[in-house]
Amino acid sequence: MLLRTRCELAFDISVATPFIFMLRPRSGAQQWVVSEAFRHAPSVPVLEFTDNYGNLCQRLVAPPGAFNITTLSDVITADRADSAPGAEFIEIQLLPDAVLSYLLPSRYCESDLFCALATQVTAGCRPGYDQVSAITQWVRDNTRYDSDASGLLISAVEVNARQSGVCRDFAHIGIALCRSINIPARLVVGYLYQLHPMDFHAWFEAFVGGRWYTFDASQPKLSGGYIAVGYGRDAADVAVFNQFGPCSYPRFQSVDVQLIMEADATATV
Repeated sequence: MLLRTRCELAFDISVATPFIFMLRPRSGAQQWVVSEAFRHAPSVPVLEFTDNYGNLCQRLVAPPGAFNITTLSDVITADRADSAPGAEFIEIQLLPDAVLSYLLPSRYCESDLFCALATQVTAGCRPGYDQVSAITQWVRDNTRYDSDASGLLISAVEVNARQSGVCRDFAHIGIALCRSINIPARLVVGYLYQLHPMDFHAWFEAFVGGRWYTFDASQPKLSGGYIAVGYGRDAADVAVFNQFGPCSYPRFQSVDVQLIMEADATATV
């Protein structure tokens, strides 16, 4: 399917403030960026770089006063997410070098504290994809969605204690459980078609069967229409924006995803 994403951010800046934004999706195995636009007002110099996880990041210094950013992207993405029940667990010594960092505990995913729970949740499952499926279902069944928690950046341990959170928190606990049984897992932030209420979305991917697969415990079932913008170990790596100065939350934020064209049976991503 061809989707059009739109993001608008509006800030009131008190003093000149350096920002790092992560707002541009990149083409990859699961999506193809057909066209895009990045606009900001007032106009200031922007330096783009690729971070350690392959994400496209934009550096700029916002001047005092009103500062607005608008992005538009047309992206071809799969109309259904790949699944592979039975895909095998990959032995650590056979994992690609770039995947190894996604085995380790991180700031919001304390995987070293979840081994006993993960072992219990995945008991009887074939090692690999089926274990991740069991983890995803367990998180879905045992975590309540709470939109009021969106402003609280809490770790997997805290999410498990609260048994509630937003999509980012569902992903964090899923990641921690996967890593605790030696399955690489990473956080993804981006867009999801027909998400309600519409906003930026977070899910996770696990590396099994020799590739990354999408899992999303915050949704009733896995569908298509995912557009990735950023990948990382946890939320600390994939913030849509970081600012370095007086804290300035967006005065206005709007996110939208529209269907432009249904899937073409002959198209590939």
